[in-house]
Amino acid sequence: MHSNWWSYVQYDEERDRPGVDRALLLKVLAYAKPYRFHLALVLVTIAVISLVSLLPPLLMRSLIDQAIPNADLRLVTLLGLGMVAVPLVNGVVGVAQRWASASMGQGIIYDLRRQLFERVQRMSLGFFTNTKTGELMSRLQSDVVGAQQAVTSTFVTLTSNVVSLIATLAIMLSLEWRLTLLSVSILPLFIVASRQVGKRLRVVRRRQMEEHADMSSLMQETLSVSGALLVKLFGRARDEDERFSAQAAKVRDLGIVQATIGRWFFMSLGLVSAIGTALVFWVGAVMVIKGTLTIGTIVALSAYLTRLYGPASSLSNARVEFATSLVSFERVFEVLDLPIAIEEPSDPVVLDEVQGRIDFDDVWFSYGEGDAEGLESVRRYKWSGLTREDAEVARVAGDGYTLSGVSFRIEPGDMVALVGPSGAGKTTLTNLVPRLYDASRGSVRIDSRDVRELSLDSIAGAVGVVTQDPYLFHDSILANIRYSRPEASLDEVRAAAAVANIDDFVIGLPNGYDTVVGERGYRLSGGEKQRLAIARVILKDPAILILDEATSHLDARSEALIQDALDHIMEGRTSLVIAHRLSTILKADRILVLDEGELIETGSHAELLERGGLYAHLFQTQFRHADEALRPAATGTA
Repeated sequence: MHSNWWSYVQYDEERDRPGVDRALLLKVLAYAKPYRFHLALVLVTIAVISLVSLLPPLLMRSLIDQAIPNADLRLVTLLGLGMVAVPLVNGVVGVAQRWASASMGQGIIYDLRRQLFERVQRMSLGFFTNTKTGELMSRLQSDVVGAQQAVTSTFVTLTSNVVSLIATLAIMLSLEWRLTLLSVSILPLFIVASRQVGKRLRVVRRRQMEEHADMSSLMQETLSVSGALLVKLFGRARDEDERFSAQAAKVRDLGIVQATIGRWFFMSLGLVSAIGTALVFWVGAVMVIKGTLTIGTIVALSAYLTRLYGPASSLSNARVEFATSLVSFERVFEVLDLPIAIEEPSDPVVLDEVQGRIDFDDVWFSYGEGDAEGLESVRRYKWSGLTREDAEVARVAGDGYTLSGVSFRIEPGDMVALVGPSGAGKTTLTNLVPRLYDASRGSVRIDSRDVRELSLDSIAGAVGVVTQDPYLFHDSILANIRYSRPEASLDEVRAAAAVANIDDFVIGLPNGYDTVVGERGYRLSGGEKQRLAIARVILKDPAILILDEATSHLDARSEALIQDALDHIMEGRTSLVIAHRLSTILKADRILVLDEGELIETGSHAELLERGGLYAHLFQTQFRHADEALRPAATGTA
């Protein structure tokens, strides 16, 4: 077991925020509000079960003090039937209670998961680049279930024990008030045990959930197709085994700590219960010997002691469970309370007919403004948002901005090539048009409207993006192409695929368009995935096209097919292309040259060569020979 577990529990306890406060409880209760009927039914069934469960000791008392001494067979029969009726009634009522409790619990799980998913979907791209997928899965799965248990299981147990405790005390006082007061006198010891254990167990529970989320993230990264491929290519299987073992050991050790603390807690509660029972039996026996108490009464009181100390013990434990289960609610609320960087405007403008004009007006951008670091730092409410790559770009820029004072206009239907060295800010610039991020200063406009004024659906409908690394879902080819327009017919899908030079390939597959592409499309080649991504954008039919033309990792034939598809898709559209090939640059109406986040040159190919600046240098070192390998394949394909 972790040799220093107690010290880090103490440290966590000092820095942890209080978990049970009025604001948190009100937020928790708000999720139970839609299920008022189910909650009322649960409370009624709790009262019925608690009251009916008090009858057996009274029946036993009547049997010992009245039925047996008086040889009353009729009373014996009635008491026996009563003993059978009690569990029967409790069982039927318990079924109703379970239905109401399960309906409420599953409803709360559904509500939380839906709200969490919707919230996370609205986060900016920066949130996902700084958040582990496994951590997100943990919040949506285990934390939500833990939060539901706080409302259903823990709440039902707490309420049931309170009702049972009050009713038991009332019955015991009516039977023998002196023994009742004696049995009650040790109840404060239960509270002492609870207070000593509750805080530490809650801290251990939070730490356990955090380490479990890290373990899920590790599995997500190494067991995905990309992760598994990387591990195999570099022969790091043994290292990953050791890394996973170390993380799993942390989860194991914290589980042992939690179980050990809980065991000490229950041992102390059992000891307190034994002391109380022994005192009542001893004093009760003395009273029976002196003739001031009947045997039936002491038997009934002894039975009620379990009904008294059991709920008292459970109430102490419920307090601990409630505190630990609220950790799940805290973690859920941490996500639900995250600020959203890309907000829908209060009065959004809808673009009905998009012309495709793009304007950048003195645009400055920094990844450090308004972007969350991710879920790992949510609890401390610190906001930064710089990835290591972004921080390097910002460092090179010198002033913390990835883009600095960029201004230009692209007229409808124009094709503009974006060039520059790696880290110049090209991808960042293209991400501002579909509003994956918002400019820190200045404005980005589509058809003279600031993108921050447009509805997010309008922007998504107007802008189509083909990324360098296209993402495909683990679904059929048809579903992946149709993702851009779910209502499209098969003929429309095939028409888009034909323009993307992929229809013949798909038809040649055994299952055609029903072929499942595998996770991230790994059953397809790079060129095939790229063409499917192009077909998806063609089906969408956007007025503005943004694409990263990096195809150097493909074979010459695939590159030629893709280039031909791109030529078709760019016809009649406003196109902003991160260009890597000379042929694309030569087709551009204008070339924008970025360096260290600044737009330093703009013009045609001939004009920029004549200036002898950065573009001329890039032409000599990067673009000049980029098309030579393609020409034979392109000719053959044609």
